[in-house]
Amino acid sequence: MYNIVSYLLFLAISSYITVDVGRRCFNSGKIYLEYLIKDKDFCLTVNRILLASYYLLNLGYIAINLSFWNKISNIEELLTSVSTRIGIIVLILCALHFTNITTLYLLRKKLTIK
Repeated sequence: MYNIVSYLLFLAISSYITVDVGRRCFNSGKIYLEYLIKDKDFCLTVNRILLASYYLLNLGYIAINLSFWNKISNIEELLTSVSTRIGIIVLILCALHFTNITTLYLLRKKLTIK
């Protein structure tokens, strides 16, 4: 019973965070990519590829994470397990965002297309 509740909590919270952060990065990333890449069509294509890769990586991690779940026997374990896994998802999202921005920043001279 507790495992099913924790699965549902984890899926709802992690899916919401993943989709919301992806949407925000997609919308805010347009301006940053347009600054680096002067071609708007190419910029939109790169932004869509980044968004698709982001969704595939995070939703795949969420699905794999469900298979390594221990048996939960009380509410305390439920909250600890769900909050720990949500925290790991948030840290992964931060690392991905930082890596993407740093890579684009370092490659900005090569990406600047007139």
